[in-house]
Amino acid sequence: MRQSRHIGKTLRETPKDAQTIAHSLMLRAGYIQQLSAGVYVYMPLLHRTLTRISQIVREEMVAAGAEELLMPALQPKELWEESGRWERYTAIDGIMFAFKDRRGSTVCLGPTHEEIITDILRQEIKSYKDLPKCAFQIQTKFRDEIRPRFGLIRAREFIMKDAYSFDVDEQGLEVSYEAMRKAYHRVCQRLGFKYCAVEADPGAIGGSGSQEFMVLADTGEDTILFCNKCDYGANQEWASSVIETFPQNEEIKPIQEVLGEGIIKAEPLCKFLNLPMWKITKTILYEADGKLVAVMVRGDCDINEVKVANYLKCKSLRLLAPEKIKQLTGAEVGYAGPIGLPEGTLIIADNYVKDRINFECGANKTNYHNINVNFGRDLPYPEFGDFKLAEAGDGCPKCNGKLDSARGIEVGHIFKLGTKYSEAMNCRYLDAEGKSRPVIMGCYGIGISRIAAAYIEQNHDDKGIIWPIQIAPYHTHLIGLNLEEKNVSNEAERIYSVLQQEGIDVLYDDRQLRAGEKFSDADLIGIPIRLTMSKRTAEQGKIEFKLRTEKKSEVLTLQEAIAKIKAIIKESESKKSK
Repeated sequence: MRQSRHIGKTLRETPKDAQTIAHSLMLRAGYIQQLSAGVYVYMPLLHRTLTRISQIVREEMVAAGAEELLMPALQPKELWEESGRWERYTAIDGIMFAFKDRRGSTVCLGPTHEEIITDILRQEIKSYKDLPKCAFQIQTKFRDEIRPRFGLIRAREFIMKDAYSFDVDEQGLEVSYEAMRKAYHRVCQRLGFKYCAVEADPGAIGGSGSQEFMVLADTGEDTILFCNKCDYGANQEWASSVIETFPQNEEIKPIQEVLGEGIIKAEPLCKFLNLPMWKITKTILYEADGKLVAVMVRGDCDINEVKVANYLKCKSLRLLAPEKIKQLTGAEVGYAGPIGLPEGTLIIADNYVKDRINFECGANKTNYHNINVNFGRDLPYPEFGDFKLAEAGDGCPKCNGKLDSARGIEVGHIFKLGTKYSEAMNCRYLDAEGKSRPVIMGCYGIGISRIAAAYIEQNHDDKGIIWPIQIAPYHTHLIGLNLEEKNVSNEAERIYSVLQQEGIDVLYDDRQLRAGEKFSDADLIGIPIRLTMSKRTAEQGKIEFKLRTEKKSEVLTLQEAIAKIKAIIKESESKKSK
């Protein structure tokens, strides 16, 4: 491709709305143009990179036994109602693009395809002999994000690979899930990511378990926790941890109401009452599908709302508004407690709240707190569970190690769906005894466009992007200098032609610009190999060869340069699945 004909100009200044390094570099290097909030044009350079990423993912899906198809982006409301997810995606989460067509039918633009694939396969599967099955697609998805941000990391329109497995039983699902898990590891390894796979919340997709594939990056939206001794790792919203407990050999004291004007935070309260932090209790009031719920955790912990919502199996979990809190408890925000809440309030408490004697909690009275509170005497035992937010420094739930933390960008997520969709949508098969059973499903998503952004977050310098050969838009960036001189121009044209004949993808900078501008653009665009033809190298009958990752260049013959380029390409291709 001649750069003089290339669509996608580079920018010298960082766009004001760029929120991350990848977002900024993609805009500056001409990889994307923003059309509207969270909606981007994939310009030619990025389109080539996305094609290469897609091919790597496609190869690994096929190697894992999946078959490719392409499903419609336009989906009927009826299938989503059948699965029971329409309300969650429209009224509650509100991420669905839904509208009426000219016939009056309500349709949506697919954010995911569990309903469609289940509908397709329930028409195919009749007997256990028809299983297992596994299908995948690479397609555009649509999600009406409340706050689209970080460029392609959180967009409203994006490219995703989604795969779905169908098996006769849980053992079959384990085989399918493991094949996909290994395939995802191979994808990440072939891309050259620094990443980790962690346990995660299945969320609105559902199922009995899931893993996220996280690319480590300081700009990541998610916090991941991992053990410094064993292989435990989880997204913070799903992670468990062990925290210190303390001996409880005190004499039970009478409950007492204490005035603490304006003191509501755990740390100031701890100092004011002269109590250890673990005796302080945070009681937070929520509305879960319209029902009042109080959640109790120790003062040295925070509440994990994802775990609370999962425990309650609610569609919507919202913090109670301050005016509602005052109406129900009679107190301002910060003084809520479990004693004296309105009848019918569900009280749940973290496991570490349980075995305490003479603890503190809010008195549901402005400026007042109760001390020496005890379960069984002052209030009934609530429902207990794991509701605290795990933090770095906590103990590992699997060994005696400690949890460390890092930021990550989720590029892949795999799920054990079980019978969530097959039961709801009547996707069943007859077993060997002729009994009707629901198909056991799994689903597996990986963000194609997000991978490109995540890779840039990990691989850049102060000059621009640093692509690896396997997903770079071109293998080589040929820079022509002194092109006003005929012999130099002719030699550059010859080299451009030879590279193409040798099967090397090349972007030829044939523009009439100064050397500094060309080199600056080359570094910004980030193609891994740069070849420079100038008056000096033309006189030598050679060409300057430089890797984007190296500071120094070397002068080689064209054949030497081609041999090195092909060796680099061959090395990247050797990572393909056997």
